[in-house]
Amino acid sequence: MTTDWLTIKKTPWTLGLLFLGILILFQATGLPDRLNHWLYDQAVATWPAPISNNVALVAIDEYSLGQLGRWPWPRGLHGELIDRLRESGAETIVLDILLPEQSDEDNQLAAAMHRHGQVVLPVHLTASNQKQLIYEQLPTPVLTEAASALGHAHVELDNDGLVRGIYLQNGTIERLWPSLSLAHQSAAQPNPRQGLSARLNIRKDYRRVPLAGISGTLPSVSYSKVLEGTYPAGFFAGKTVFVGATAAGLGDILPTPVSGRGLPMPGVEFHANIYSAHLQGLLITEAPTWAGLALSLFVLVILALLLPRLLPISTVATCIALFAALMTGYLFFLLILHINLPVAHALMLPLAAMPISSGLQLTMTNRFLNRQLDDMASAPKLSLPHPAKRQPAQLLAHFRALLQPEGWLLSENGELLEAQGMTLSQTPHLSETGHWVHQLNHSWIRLERGSSIYVLGLELNNDLSREVTQHYLHQLKLEPDSQHQPGHHSHRNLSPRIEKVKLANERLYQMQAFIQRSFQHMPDGIIVTDELAVIRFANRHIEDWFREPMPSLSGMPLTSLLEGHDPRDNPPWHETVSETLTLKESRTVDLKVHGKDFLIHFAPFTLPGDGQLGIIANISDISELREQQRQHREAVDFISHDVRSPLVSQLALIEQLKRDPSSIDDRQLEQLGKLARRSYNLAEEFVHLARAEQLSETRFYECELLAIVENARDSVCEQAQEKQILLQLNDTEDLWLRGNAELLERAVINLLTNAIQYSSPGTTINIQVYRAGHLAGLTIADEGAGIDETELPYLFDRYHRQRSSELAGHRGTGLGLAFVKTVVKKHKGKIYVDSKLGVGTTFTLKLPIADPMNE
Repeated sequence: MTTDWLTIKKTPWTLGLLFLGILILFQATGLPDRLNHWLYDQAVATWPAPISNNVALVAIDEYSLGQLGRWPWPRGLHGELIDRLRESGAETIVLDILLPEQSDEDNQLAAAMHRHGQVVLPVHLTASNQKQLIYEQLPTPVLTEAASALGHAHVELDNDGLVRGIYLQNGTIERLWPSLSLAHQSAAQPNPRQGLSARLNIRKDYRRVPLAGISGTLPSVSYSKVLEGTYPAGFFAGKTVFVGATAAGLGDILPTPVSGRGLPMPGVEFHANIYSAHLQGLLITEAPTWAGLALSLFVLVILALLLPRLLPISTVATCIALFAALMTGYLFFLLILHINLPVAHALMLPLAAMPISSGLQLTMTNRFLNRQLDDMASAPKLSLPHPAKRQPAQLLAHFRALLQPEGWLLSENGELLEAQGMTLSQTPHLSETGHWVHQLNHSWIRLERGSSIYVLGLELNNDLSREVTQHYLHQLKLEPDSQHQPGHHSHRNLSPRIEKVKLANERLYQMQAFIQRSFQHMPDGIIVTDELAVIRFANRHIEDWFREPMPSLSGMPLTSLLEGHDPRDNPPWHETVSETLTLKESRTVDLKVHGKDFLIHFAPFTLPGDGQLGIIANISDISELREQQRQHREAVDFISHDVRSPLVSQLALIEQLKRDPSSIDDRQLEQLGKLARRSYNLAEEFVHLARAEQLSETRFYECELLAIVENARDSVCEQAQEKQILLQLNDTEDLWLRGNAELLERAVINLLTNAIQYSSPGTTINIQVYRAGHLAGLTIADEGAGIDETELPYLFDRYHRQRSSELAGHRGTGLGLAFVKTVVKKHKGKIYVDSKLGVGTTFTLKLPIADPMNE
C-alpha cells in the first residue's frame, strides 16, 4: 500500500519544510551546543595559541610548600617575593592570592607593593543563595590602597563543566571589575543603575580563551626558588608575572578543553593564558546569535534550491562540498578572525540532506517503478491459444484446413458426430488420452473435454510426407497438462509488488507491445499463425491487400485465406503451409491478389518457454518489379523473334548455296555465315543474360558443383581439341549447392570458352573444384596472353570487349562475362579475376554451400 508520506515530491518547498522541521527538532535535543563545544575544543587543541614573551609564572607548588612550610605563609614573605621580582625587572605583578582578612604583616606587604608600584590584587566574587546575587570580597583596606589595580578572578563553567572563556568585566550593579589578567590596563568602572539590587550580578564582554597548551606549558619558576634567587638571569625582566597556587588542593583548578577533567589547569595559569592571548590579539569574540541562525537559513535555502535539480551522485558531492566549505569557514573565522561562529545547525543540514534527498529520490523511483510495473502488467499479452483448450470440432476443422486429409472422423462418447471415408469400426484401442495412435495412413487420438470423451481420426495422404506429418501430430499437445495447474498458486505468499515484477517480466519476455508496433509499421505484410496454421495476428497491410476486415482474419486458417484469393494446384497451398510446419523449412512462393503481384515467404518459429510452433508469413509487394520483368521479357521476345528467326533462315539459305556454289563465291558465303552466326550468338547471349537477371530463389534446387563443371567441360571439349588444348580437371569432391544448375553450367561454359579462345594452341587449362569453409570454390586458369590491367575494372560490364581481342580478330558479344557475374550474384556468390600479361588469366568463383543434411 502507498502511504501519504510516499507521495512527497522532491521540490524546494518540501525540502525546505523538511529541513526546517529537522532544525527545530535538532535544537530541542540540546545537541547543537554540545556539537559547537566539541568543534571549538578540537580546534583550540589542534591549533594552540602561541605564548607571549611578556608573560611569566611564579608557582606556589609542592616544592615551595616543602621548603617554606604549610600554607598560608606570612604576608611579609609575599612582600619579600615582590621585592625580589622588582629587583629582577618584573614590570607588573599579578598576585592571584586572596587577602580579605587583616594581618599584622599587611603594612610590610603594602610597603613592598608601594615600592614596586605595579601590583594587582584579585577581587573574589561570591554567589549568595539567591540566584544572580553576589558578594564582593576585596583585599584588606591597606592592601587595597597599596594595589595598583584590582580585578576579578571569577571564572564560570560552561554547561558541560569546562572553562572556555571569561567575562572581561564582572561585578555588581554598583561597580564592574576588570578581569584580573587585564586589571593593570583598565580600572574598575562605576555602574550606577536605579531601581536594581546592589548585589545583582552584571557581566560584560565575554571572550573565549585560546590556550597555549595543557597545564605547565607557560614558563614558570617555583615560589621558593625566586626567594632563593635560583632562576635564570633576566627571566622576569620586562614581563608581567602571575603569582598563584599550582599545588594540588591549594588553589582553584579549572577543567579546560585542552586538559579536560583528568588534568585540570590552575586558575593562575588560566589567567596568565588570558593575558598572553590578549597581548597577541587572540581572544575570541562570540558571534551574534542571529549570525548562526542566518547561516543555517542560508544553507537551508541553498540545499532546497539545488538538490531537486541534482542527480543522486551530484547530491552526495554537493553535500560533502558544502560541509567542507562550512568547516573551512568556521576555522577561518575562529583562527584568523578570532570569532566563534556557531555552525552546528548549518553543519547538520548537509549531513541530513544526503539521506533525506536519497530517501525522496528512492520514493519517487519507487513510485515510478510501480507505475511502470502497473503499465506493463496491464499491457495486452501476445500469446497463441493452446490447442489443448480448443474443442474437438474446432480442432478437426483446423486439421482439415492444414493437412487436407482424404478422410476424417469425430465422435463423442461413442456417437458419430462427423465422418468422411472413415468409420467407427476402424477405431483402434485408445488407452491414453492425448496420445496419437498411427496405423498406416490412419491417425487416431482420444480427447477429454469436461465429462465427454472424443475420438478424432484422420486419413492422411499416403505419400512421402505422411510419416513427417504423423511425427508432427505426435508433437502436438491437445490435452491440458495437469501437472502445471498448481503452478498458478505457487506465489500466493509473495508481496504484491513481486507479483507485479513477475507479471511484468512475463510481458517483457513476450515482447508483445514491441512486436505489435513493429509489425504494424513494417513495409511488408506480416501474418503470424499458431501451430495449426490458424491466423492469430496480421498487420494492416494484410487487411488492405486482401480486403479482409481484421476480425475475420483472426482465427481464419492461413490456407483458406490464400486459396480464397489465389487458388492453385501445383503445389497446393496446404502442402506449402503444412511442409513449413512439419519440415520446419522456409518456403518462398509467388502470390497474386486483386491484380497485384506479391512474394510470400513462410518461416517457421518456436516460441520460447512453452515451445509452441507457428509460422511467420512475410508478404512483399513486388508489383513494380514484376512490371519491370514483364517489360524486360517483352524486349527479349522481340529480339528473339525479330533477330533470331531471320538469321536462322539466312543460315539455311547459305547452306543451300554452298551445295551449288556456281553462282556465288565461297568466300562471300563464308563471310555471310560468320556474320549470321555472330548475330545469332548475340541474340543467344542476350537471352541467357535476361534469364539470369530474372532468376529468383523459387527456381533454385539442390545441385552438385562438380557435376555442373564436368558437363560444362564436356560441352567445350571439342573446341579445346581443335586447338590441342588440354582441359585438366582437379579434385573429385562432391559439393552441393542450392541454385539453378542450368544457368551455372552456362556460366562455366562461358568461362571455359573464353579461356580456350584466348589461349595458345598446345597449352593447358586447369580447372579446380574445392571447398573453402562454407563456400564452394571453382578456379579456371589458362595460359593465354592475359588481360591488360587497365581493362580489369570493366571486364564484367555489358558489351565490353577487350581492345587487344578486337585487334587480334576475336570478336565477342560482350555479354558472356556479364552473364557470368549476374549468375554468381544471384547465387549470393563472388567472382574474382587475376591476370598477368604474357602469363595467363585465372577466374575464381565462390558460392555458398547448402548441405541438404543440415537443412
